[in-house]
Amino acid sequence: MSFGYEYAAVKAIIEVESNQTGFSEKTDRIVIQFEPAWFKRFKTDWQKDTANKTWQANKVGNQTAEWNSFNSAFASDPNAAMKSTSIGMMQIMGFHYSEIGFKTVGSMWDFAKKSEYNQVILVLKWIKTVPELSNALKVKDWQKVAYYYNGSAYKIFSYDTKLAAAYQAAKKH
Repeated sequence: MSFGYEYAAVKAIIEVESNQTGFSEKTDRIVIQFEPAWFKRFKTDWQKDTANKTWQANKVGNQTAEWNSFNSAFASDPNAAMKSTSIGMMQIMGFHYSEIGFKTVGSMWDFAKKSEYNQVILVLKWIKTVPELSNALKVKDWQKVAYYYNGSAYKIFSYDTKLAAAYQAAKKH
């Protein structure tokens, strides 16, 4: 399946997003990052659930902590939890499921859990739905890639410079 992107450019995103792994050696599960702020958007009555609160303390953490937070949110609202979590090698947010052709967020997760190849396909399909991101990736405009991929706060984490460096490293191999 061809998407028209240079391999080194795609590999740069994979390197920066997940250090080139879609599954955790520690948990044997798909790599995730649960996002409490997104969960609050999708489950507007989240304060009413007093039994499942572990997710509220989530910070960017190791995979065991991420899964504990995710499982807490999932117990409260499975769809909101899956939509609020980035998954796989390229850390695509679950809420993109319909944009890339899935009827449910769960079916997108099931597809991603099958292989790292599937995880990359998900993200490349999503990139194609965002013309500005797609064009930026083709011309290696790392500031625009960072902006459209991770939002306006990308500079706080030097996401654009990390992508540029990862791209240069990938070109050498």
